[in-house]
Amino acid sequence: MNINISKSGRVVRTNDSTISIALWLFIGVASALFLLFLAAYVMRMDAQDWSPIVMPWQLWISTALLIVASGLLHLASSARRLTSARNFLAAAGVCGMLFLGVQMWGWQALLSMHVTPVGNPAGSFFYLLTAMHGLHVFGGLVGWGRTARSAWFRASVDVEMVNVHWRIALCARYWDFLLLVWIVLFAALGWLTPEVVRWVCGTR
Repeated sequence: MNINISKSGRVVRTNDSTISIALWLFIGVASALFLLFLAAYVMRMDAQDWSPIVMPWQLWISTALLIVASGLLHLASSARRLTSARNFLAAAGVCGMLFLGVQMWGWQALLSMHVTPVGNPAGSFFYLLTAMHGLHVFGGLVGWGRTARSAWFRASVDVEMVNVHWRIALCARYWDFLLLVWIVLFAALGWLTPEVVRWVCGTR
């Protein structure tokens, strides 16, 4: 994004709409990908070899961390002081990293119960869907890192402060998407059963 100052002193941002639209397009494509895999999950659920698995309790912790991370990013984007924005941004990044760590902890808990990525389709889909989401969270942390670099090393004047707020707002939008996707996945993995699918589809 390029920022210019007009003769009247007004801050003018260029190319911001292009980047914003590109982010929306990426979110749309990623959403379609998750929906396709969820559809495959639902269709596969009705097979005879499907055996439900117990959701690790660690997923409740990771869900809370993702909610907090998203909220902190919104606080950072609306903070008037650069110091506050930096603090909220740093805390959000820590929550994002902890989210991935807790997800791996949940994987370890499942593996200790002998739920592996092969053998049981329910387990296979659990690892597949959570891994896909985890990769998107990792990508979100990369974007967070670039935003944090701008907040710490480039936000020295008012123009750069506008730039930082804009970057944080984009980051917050993407993490809202990650949160929404995770809530849908968590609900599907934890509470969607073959009986529910048959009832919804009217095949029961």
